[in-house]
Amino acid sequence: MNATVEQLAPVEQQATSGWVVAALYQFKEVQDPADLQQRLLDLVKTINLCGTLIIAGEGINGTVAGDRQAIDVIHQFLLNQGFNSMEYKESHSDEKPFRKMKIKLKNEIVTLGVEVKPRDLVGHYLDPKQWNELIARDDVILIDTRNDYEYKAGTFKGAIDPKTETFREFPEYVKKELEQHKDKKIAMFCTGGIRCEKSTSLLLQEGFNEVYHLKGGILKYLEETPPDESMWEGECFVFDGRTAVTHGMEEGENIKCHACGWPLVPEEADLPSYEHGVSCKYCIDKTSEKQKEGFRMRQSQITAAKRKRL
Repeated sequence: MNATVEQLAPVEQQATSGWVVAALYQFKEVQDPADLQQRLLDLVKTINLCGTLIIAGEGINGTVAGDRQAIDVIHQFLLNQGFNSMEYKESHSDEKPFRKMKIKLKNEIVTLGVEVKPRDLVGHYLDPKQWNELIARDDVILIDTRNDYEYKAGTFKGAIDPKTETFREFPEYVKKELEQHKDKKIAMFCTGGIRCEKSTSLLLQEGFNEVYHLKGGILKYLEETPPDESMWEGECFVFDGRTAVTHGMEEGENIKCHACGWPLVPEEADLPSYEHGVSCKYCIDKTSEKQKEGFRMRQSQITAAKRKRL
């Protein structure tokens, strides 16, 4: 399968105020991913939708946004295709969270780079209350399986940052840092749960004894857990225009540096190093002046395009 195949479907202007955002995934054998991609492309041409769906032989993954009717239509379509055990969560955004609709074919719906069996070998699922009880113990190793910039926006109290830039680096982290802890209780978490399906499967495959993960991920935890019972600190980075969300799935205060992608708290956006769309404290010394000029030109084009839509 070509891992870079991508087709785009047009998105019309949102007709109603606010967007319903649906994050979903399911590991399920897909006999003909290209056929499913084409049927989805045909569908999204008829409804008001934006976002990204990734299709592979192992299942489907993605986040889409649209009006209530569009979300209901695509949800029902996927149920009709046999995706009836999806991890599925909805939230809302006042602004359009994605520029367009993408349907991608890839080798994996979340790229670990190591063959695992998440449908057959997976860790113990814990709901938010069980999760709080487990990670409060001092004999548990708590690992954030997300990337470094996601950890920076927020994480669970006491969680270890593997300092990975991509999920592909996680197997190497396991070999270097966790190999000697196979007899320990390992608790892992990620944004929506999908990365932990593979990370727990990997650890069990490598001979770890007790592996746990947060069912539904951080998003489900923030949706269900009152702030006064929460062990979460900061905000949860999301891959859409909101940048981050917090308890109750409310939009957070973090903003994104569109030059490097890192989340910034309001105080960091007030620093001299921050220039909208051009630089922040994390990347200002990593790009040349020529690159910054290119970023400025791109940002001016984005701003002009937004004005035309108003």
